[in-house]
Amino acid sequence: MTDLTGKHALVTGGGSGIGAGIAFALAQAGAQVTICGRRADELELTAKRHANIHVQAADVTDAASIDKLYRQAETARGDFAIVVANAGIGESAPAEKISRELWSKTLDINLTGAFFSVQPALAAMRRQKWGRIIFIASTAGLKGYPYVAHYVAAKHGLVGLARALAAETATDGITVNAVCPGFTETSLLSRSVDRIAERTEVSEAEARKLLLTHNPQGRFIQPQEVADAVVWLCQEGSGAITGQTISVSGGETW
Repeated sequence: MTDLTGKHALVTGGGSGIGAGIAFALAQAGAQVTICGRRADELELTAKRHANIHVQAADVTDAASIDKLYRQAETARGDFAIVVANAGIGESAPAEKISRELWSKTLDINLTGAFFSVQPALAAMRRQKWGRIIFIASTAGLKGYPYVAHYVAAKHGLVGLARALAAETATDGITVNAVCPGFTETSLLSRSVDRIAERTEVSEAEARKLLLTHNPQGRFIQPQEVADAVVWLCQEGSGAITGQTISVSGGETW
């Protein structure tokens, strides 16, 4: 069993879905976990699941907010040894209808916000000669999907970012990887199902079946499966795994 006692972890977007699952798994492994997001009610509910989970409101697109998060959380629980950049959004639109606002918002949160929520941790990780940085990307970082060109672009950028940081920190005891889930059973998936059903005039069951065709195993990924991959990447024995994309997708990508 992975023992992360004495480690301080940050999980952005930790109030629900995959982020909440990751926070709980890291806390169970012994880490002190700071979760951040913009919805305080969701963050508080997640924090109630384990005494090792601590709430800090923050917006990954706001530099001052991230500065405050690091200052307060690290004062309380020490430097971050693990950062999981999970915060993200996903809205669909045909390419010709993607507005500049939607494009910018998607990249600001999914890519730019991911980098700047990780960047402040690098110096301390270098000093300690140990660190784990994990970007929660998507199979959209490994392949293309229709009607989400902006999201695919952001997630491909996230995979490239992970590889670049891995190369830059390879001799510092830091590993940097991207975990790429397929369609995962979360509220984000539910909203996607609702949009498909509304736009194509099919039932919810038919919309879910359509999304299931992407997964060779014929099922949706569970948040716990993504969390397990993250915890594995944080253990001592994963020190040689860096610059990689870990596809948690039932075989959708290779």
